[in-house]
Amino acid sequence: MIPPLITPIDENEKLDTAALRNLIEHVIQGGVHGVFVLGSTGEFYGLDFEEKIKAVEVTMEQVNERVPVYVGASAITTKECIKLARLAKRYKAAAVTVLTPMFITPSDKELYIHFRTIAEAEEIPFVLYNNPDRTGVNMSAELIEKLADVPNIVGAKDTSGDMTLTAEYIHRTKDKDFSVMAGKDTLILATLAYGGTGCVAGTANVVPELVVEIYDKFKAGNLRGALDAQYRLFQLRLAYNLGSFPVVPKEALNLMGIQAGHPIKPIQHMDDANKAKLKEILIKIGAIK
Repeated sequence: MIPPLITPIDENEKLDTAALRNLIEHVIQGGVHGVFVLGSTGEFYGLDFEEKIKAVEVTMEQVNERVPVYVGASAITTKECIKLARLAKRYKAAAVTVLTPMFITPSDKELYIHFRTIAEAEEIPFVLYNNPDRTGVNMSAELIEKLADVPNIVGAKDTSGDMTLTAEYIHRTKDKDFSVMAGKDTLILATLAYGGTGCVAGTANVVPELVVEIYDKFKAGNLRGALDAQYRLFQLRLAYNLGSFPVVPKEALNLMGIQAGHPIKPIQHMDDANKAKLKEILIKIGAIK
């Protein structure tokens, strides 16, 4: 259960390092099994390279080897992804996570070459990241199966929301040294049931204990309890439509008294009416007492 850490931003749109450290403590105390810095929930696209270096540096220092740290190495071009993978390697991250390129629409052949080239550039475990709603590119099961044979490529995060596709990823790679994780917070239990190994869930920034509860109860064979936890989490994840991505988890943390700062413009804070709705949900699921 790995949160893609939100990136706390101050009023000048700069990284708030103290708030990032506090958030890391919040999720580690909540029982997460790792953290992921510079993901899409972390607004990686709005940070310049120096801020990305600082975010990785602070995360590695604050985590202090208590859990594995995954670093996002996503960009449009292969060369920029390699640059970020080298940053992760330099700071001794556990793995890198790489999205399909945004804006452009490469073919499966081009994607295979892209990911293989990044994997071969640095000796660091590599997790593929499929998020077609954000990038416009959907990774086929055939492509995942082929990439699973590339040294260093050890897993995939699927945020497609297509459980059939996630299940195909799992089925086609079940005899390989390869893990598949849920990227949709509403499909954590379903992915585990199909043989997935975990999730990268934005809601774990806010309610890490609840996300971990799904995993712990599933592993203990308590399917009813795991399903109850999954349905409680539904309420928060479905609240994402109250604001533009990825402001909702930031607003939730702010409402809970955990400083998360501001969204990176052009994204704006939620209006007061929707903040009130979000607060009601947080109270209902026990995030606010």
